[in-house]
Amino acid sequence: MIPSIRETLSTALTLLLFCVVGAGLLSGAYTLTRPAIEITEQAEKLALISQTLPPGSFDNDLVGDARPLPVNALLGLKRPGLSYVAQKEGKSTAVVLEAAAPDGYAGEIRLLVGIHADGRIAGVRVTAHHETPGLGDYIEIAKNKWITQFDARSLADTPADQWQVRKDGGRFDSMAGATITPRAVVKATHKALQFFAAHQEELLNVGCGYRMVGASSEERTAPSTGGHSRCGSLRSPHPTSGDQ
Repeated sequence: MIPSIRETLSTALTLLLFCVVGAGLLSGAYTLTRPAIEITEQAEKLALISQTLPPGSFDNDLVGDARPLPVNALLGLKRPGLSYVAQKEGKSTAVVLEAAAPDGYAGEIRLLVGIHADGRIAGVRVTAHHETPGLGDYIEIAKNKWITQFDARSLADTPADQWQVRKDGGRFDSMAGATITPRAVVKATHKALQFFAAHQEELLNVGCGYRMVGASSEERTAPSTGGHSRCGSLRSPHPTSGDQ
């Protein structure tokens, strides 16, 4: 064999060996660290969810008891999300909905909207956004208390035409020069409340199990023989998170 060809083949085989070994090491590292990563991610998600609920208002595993939400215009979700039912001594006290404002200044704003069983907002938190730093990012609780003005609001005490920023004649404050961002969050929060009002029994009825809340008529299945009619509009795929 010509020396130059032999050298080329040898180099190629060496590179191939390095690639195989490298891929194996990466795969092994991922397999070993994946459980720790999942635990960390679940803890971070639980921390955010917990911020939307009053301290001591639940004693269940919110993430473990999550139920799937459909793609729905009121929630602004582009793919199925999750709802987290808060329970205290076996009784449903609130639910946290994943939602999204598609019309932020720089794109979609992801939200968690906590709602008490009586329809009052327990808390709202932003989980992801691309708004301008130092301008539109005051929707983050770490940057500003702006988002706490939703606390205790409900459809009953805030008329539909008041779910706007004050600049538009509504009830919610915004900062000068940055009204597109809060306008989107106000609208998305209002719609999440409307979704809750339309599916309150389903959302709070943990007896329905892992079933799709607020599914369309095409997705609905008849309730099981041991179930209640209020579960009739739910279907039962395994929950798939809508988190980015």
